[in-house]
Parts: sequence; C-alpha cells; structure tokens
Amino acid sequence: MSSSDLAPSAGLPELASVFWRPRVDERILRRREHIWTITTALHTLPFIAAAALLALAKPVTLPVSLILLAHAWAIPELYAARGANVIRPRGPAAAAAAGAERRALGLLGDLVDHSARSLLERTGLVVERGRLGVWLLGEAGALLVRPRGRRVLCYCVSAVDPELPAGDRVAHLLLALRADESGFATVANLAFAGAPWRVRRRVAATARPALAEAVTQARG
Repeated sequence: MSSSDLAPSAGLPELASVFWRPRVDERILRRREHIWTITTALHTLPFIAAAALLALAKPVTLPVSLILLAHAWAIPELYAARGANVIRPRGPAAAAAAGAERRALGLLGDLVDHSARSLLERTGLVVERGRLGVWLLGEAGALLVRPRGRRVLCYCVSAVDPELPAGDRVAHLLLALRADESGFATVANLAFAGAPWRVRRRVAATARPALAEAVTQARG
C-alpha cells in the first residue's frame, strides 16, 4: 500500500482495486465478527457433539472422543495462528541493510508519540488509536482491537515495495491508516476475528507487550 497522493476526500487509491467490497463501517465490522463466531461454531460443534454421543453410547470409544475434542480445539487455534502471522516480522535484516533498517525505524519513531515510540523500539510494532478501535501495525499486517477489547480482527496488508526496510513499510501503513481508516480496513484482507487471548498465544513473545497495550487502550 502506498502512502503517496492520498486524498482524504476520495479515500485511498487502492480502493479502486477492490471496488466490489463495501466500505467498512461499524455495522460491517460487527457483522464480520458475528460471521466468524458462527463459522467457528459450525466447524467445532459437530466434533464436540460427536465426541459426547460416542462417550455416552459406548464408553469404550472414549479415546476417539478425545481425538474429536482435540480437533474441535485445534480448528480455532489454526485460525488464530493465521491471524497472528500478519504481524510476524519477516526476520532480521541482512547486515548490508541493517543501517537502512535503523534509519527507517528512526523516521517511523518521529511519526508517533513518546509512549508509542518506546513500544516500537521494544516490539517493532506501532499502536494507533482510531475510530474503529485500537490498531496494532506491523510490517505486513495489522490487528484491530475493538472497543472494550473483547474482539480482535487480524488484517493482512502490506506496502507496495516488499524490499523497503521494515520501518518504512510500517510507516506506509500508518500514514494510510491515518489518511483513511475505513478505506484501510476495506482494502486489507481479513485473516481472523476472535478473542485477543487466542491471538496472544500465537504471536511472538516480543509482540505480546504491544498486543497487551492495544487491548488495554481499547478497554479504556
């Protein structure tokens, strides 16, 4: 996603490439949250029901019931892992690019306040409050922690040039988000929606303080 030539009145230029999507608003976000909850339930409840029926009908099949319950647990965990991957760093910079990475992070730090800058230095992620909730931006994706902190939506979205330093990619996303939050959520691809604790289990340990801060701000 490019941050150049952003016109607040027209929205992000990238919206033209997803013209069939309705512009995201509160109603659409709530609907997506409900759809994800229903979809997860439809995937897991048959396993739970089958496990219960087997255990009641033939106690000897208890091991099979446990396997079915394990499947019911694994399905939402796999979805959450996919969601957590959107803020996973690409990896340490090559030695030749380390200087560019440091400069990019320094420039990104100029775009945020002191508390966000401190968190950025420790985690490589930026926390940004918006109208739709509190955003957590990485170099190739973003999490949206909804008000009250009960739900998090994980979006896969990235800057146009994958060869940019990580800090520059995050800066591009931050500027696009500030220019048009609704358009940003419309262009991005939803990878997961669910409870923050599911995502927290799957993100890297270094990212957990940033996610905790986003949830805290969303509850405030």
